Amino acid sequence: MTDDSSSIRLLEMSSSPKPDETYSNRPDPASQARRRQTTRSSTRFSIVDGRPTPSRKVSGKRRTLKQTLSVLLSPLRPVGPTPTLKESVMATLKETWLNVLLICIPVAWGLHFGKQSDLLIFIFSFLAIIPLAKLLGFATEELSLRVGETIGGLLNATLGNAVELIVAIIALIQCKLSLVQSSLIGSILSNICTPHTTSDYRVDNPIIYFAVLVLGMCFFAGGIRFSEQGFLLSAANVDTSLLILSVTGMLIPAAFFSVISSQSNQSSGTADNEGTEVLKMSRGVAVVLLFIYGSYLVFQLWSHSHLYEEDSEFKSTAYPVSKKKKAATGRNGVDPEAQIETAEEEDDVEIPKLSVWFSLVLLVIITVFVAVTAEFLVDSIDGVTQGTALSQEWVGLILLPIVGNAAEHVTAVTVAVKDKLTLSLGVAVGSSIQIALFVIPFITILAWILGKPLTLLFDPFQSVVLFLSVITVNYCIADGKSNWLEGMILMCLYIIIGISLWFYPGFDTTAALKLSCPT
Repeated sequence: MTDDSSSIRLLEMSSSPKPDETYSNRPDPASQARRRQTTRSSTRFSIVDGRPTPSRKVSGKRRTLKQTLSVLLSPLRPVGPTPTLKESVMATLKETWLNVLLICIPVAWGLHFGKQSDLLIFIFSFLAIIPLAKLLGFATEELSLRVGETIGGLLNATLGNAVELIVAIIALIQCKLSLVQSSLIGSILSNICTPHTTSDYRVDNPIIYFAVLVLGMCFFAGGIRFSEQGFLLSAANVDTSLLILSVTGMLIPAAFFSVISSQSNQSSGTADNEGTEVLKMSRGVAVVLLFIYGSYLVFQLWSHSHLYEEDSEFKSTAYPVSKKKKAATGRNGVDPEAQIETAEEEDDVEIPKLSVWFSLVLLVIITVFVAVTAEFLVDSIDGVTQGTALSQEWVGLILLPIVGNAAEHVTAVTVAVKDKLTLSLGVAVGSSIQIALFVIPFITILAWILGKPLTLLFDPFQSVVLFLSVITVNYCIADGKSNWLEGMILMCLYIIIGISLWFYPGFDTTAALKLSCPT
């Protein structure tokens, strides 16, 4: 017994850790956080039988269609059970206190069809769009939990641009060519830099609005919470290259027109044919732009989808803790416990508030309400400016760009604050790309089919301003990270452009080309 007890005691002493090794062999908190982050970045989750199931990330530069759909439709984090229809409805109603303003929708519509005061129509339409914009952002964010940020941003940009597309098609059928151009790019910030008729007084230019103001506000709002935010640099570079290409396609017709206009002083034949030549060239450029947009979709969703799904090259960093806590947090001034909590939060299961189908239906319904209500809002502006001290220039410059695209604006800024800057870029820059590479050339081709002489000749000064704005945006996102100062720069650029266009007399391209539109 003595020998057995001695051997047992000796075995226990050999298996117990030494005093110096009790904590030395235990992984430190930073290593645990890095291990969690590594596991998360290499694992995606797919929904199998209503439960999140980890799936390996497909490697390689090119995937099959099935692999691409699997990656694009897989959420970045595990998703909880799907809510019921009742739960989705209640979550929508309780999402924000701004839903109280939804009562303004039937009031604004009733005032419009009852031909009541334009001032009342303007006020209630303005208030009605605010909760609609918030709900659109809520539905988009819920949908992005299930399909990933790339598809979520693409879907939101598509639904957001439906307003401009519908207005442009209606104006094209009615042979209001100046309205078509002003609704898409027009006066850059608003369409009232050039005097228009009442029927031509519609909506703002969304390209410069998204590329400068919305993106600047995303950078600024996210920079208030984070010292620096990272995003997919490779995807951002592709997007800015497409923006530069699209704006270049708009500058070439203006350069072409300036050359042949100078030649018209020497030859009357050139003066008679210059409108036809610009029209033919615009249609050819529109076909090329549509081809580029189709190639861009293949690039983003299939051949190089991994560029839009991989982790950012630069991780977002929070502001360091105060000096009073620096001694307790470590040498680098960052709390290790906060790093662990952040890593654990990233591994938490996302609890969806809306089902996928409910999110899709809600997105479509809200987009329709926003489009109709925005039309009533714009129709009432003439009466408001005539009966109040507000000028048409101020209303078009300040209110229309913000209210008309408030849905995408709120969505982009909201997700930027939540450190989803890649989704913000998908909404802001993606909307600009869709308008420049799809909506504008599509309307030009549609006008060709309908026999309408719509060209890509826009105001030369406004086209140059747009090109310089895209160059500035390119420099701001070239390093793959953002901060609040870069956001402030873009917002101030928007103000400078607005001040310049305030005094700009405008340029009527339709009259300059001497083209007639058959009704």
